[in-house]
Amino acid sequence: MKKQFVVIGLGRFGSSVATTLSEMGYEVLGIDIDEKRVHEHLDVITHVVQADATDEHALKALGIRNFDIVVIAIGEDIQASIMATLIIKEMGVPMVVVKARNELHRKLLQKIGADKVIFPERDMGVRVAHNLISPNILDFIEFAEDYSLADISVPPSMVGKSLAELNIRARYGCNVIAIKSGKHINIAPRAEDRLQAGDVMVVIGHNDDLQRLEENS
Repeated sequence: MKKQFVVIGLGRFGSSVATTLSEMGYEVLGIDIDEKRVHEHLDVITHVVQADATDEHALKALGIRNFDIVVIAIGEDIQASIMATLIIKEMGVPMVVVKARNELHRKLLQKIGADKVIFPERDMGVRVAHNLISPNILDFIEFAEDYSLADISVPPSMVGKSLAELNIRARYGCNVIAIKSGKHINIAPRAEDRLQAGDVMVVIGHNDDLQRLEENS
């Protein structure tokens, strides 16, 4: 079953995360206190509602506790960001990811239980979305329309197997262009090379193919 997401705050960053996840076929509930922003996202996000993220009753009514991951992308209002984090953590959501404005904000968020704190740049939304989908995705860079490069941590199911046995190119349409083993980087991996625990594969491919690999790794 696919993960379900909530994105609170549909500014530049939150909008990027929510839109990317929706485009990849994931169910996303977008929340913003600004009615104009809500209307702007009606056609691009699975579900969008206007609500105050610091209103515990409103969040409970929306069934936030039933979602797998909540991304709190509130921009300027640090107090609202902290209040929303507290409320959602108390609801028992498994993973709460929060955007921080500065180092002090980060420390406060970590103290109150945020599972992951991020300092997004303007174009970081797409990367974060892919990282949320699979914990094996360490980095994700779009370098051309519909094609990307991803760093994927080798999952237990692939440890000890050779690239020939995994047959990633035939199964997923992606190419493993390098394997990172600690400080060593194999930039020309051979079919007989075996993956070890802790290795990172550098994979290139169409976004749809990379998504299938992410979901099955």
